[in-house]
Amino acid sequence: MGTTNGTTTPEIRVRGLAKSFGDNAVLRGVDFTAARGTSTVLLGPSGSGKTTVLRSLAVLERPDEGVVGIGDVEVDFSRLPDGKAGQREVARLRAQSGFVFQTHNLFPHRTVLENLIEGPVVAQRRPKEEVVAEARVLLEQVGLAQREDAYPFQLSGGQQQRVGIARALALKPEVVLFDEPTSALDPELVGEVLAVVRDLAEQGWTTVIVTHEIHFARKVADQALFLDGGRIVEAGPPGEVLEAPRTERARQFLRRILDPG
Repeated sequence: MGTTNGTTTPEIRVRGLAKSFGDNAVLRGVDFTAARGTSTVLLGPSGSGKTTVLRSLAVLERPDEGVVGIGDVEVDFSRLPDGKAGQREVARLRAQSGFVFQTHNLFPHRTVLENLIEGPVVAQRRPKEEVVAEARVLLEQVGLAQREDAYPFQLSGGQQQRVGIARALALKPEVVLFDEPTSALDPELVGEVLAVVRDLAEQGWTTVIVTHEIHFARKVADQALFLDGGRIVEAGPPGEVLEAPRTERARQFLRRILDPG
């Protein structure tokens, strides 16, 4: 990780991030940083831009403007070169992150182990024997060491999501991005996935998490960002943002989440 004037450069750096879909401005100048080994939680109502921020970090959506930096790679989307030069910059930035989707998106015709090794072997061209050994360690970490030969249809939703987390980690990313990882799960399966995400944060992975699990956010986050209308309107330690928000919009949102009745 680089340094600037003797100070540590944040692991994640976002400046002036803007994105529109047609006439709909989804992001309107998002700025934040996150230190290495910290957990950032993105909160806000539907349509506030949370997932678009996350997908912009992974370049699953290409921002219209702004700068995204992860680790030693930084891309200014306002000045992205045309052609192959721009594609190379995007590919380098995309390789810095592992993405865990709302639904697991596993290959149904591949076993658990085969799902984990596909990216490192095919995309990263790493030796298969090395990747398999690392994948088995990851499966142990997420509590699925005995299921490496199972197919996705033989697993519960929570187990499939834990495989999705292990698959993201198998790529050895600088940061891990979670897009509401429990939203598609039955309530009784939520805890097992959140426990894995919490363990990763405690192990020092840099994570960014979109979630509506407020109690979980309090426990795991080093910083909480509340978005509304494509802007960050609250930012700070979760004890401040979640317990004593400054804006009425954030207070309304938290009341609806914590007391839906």
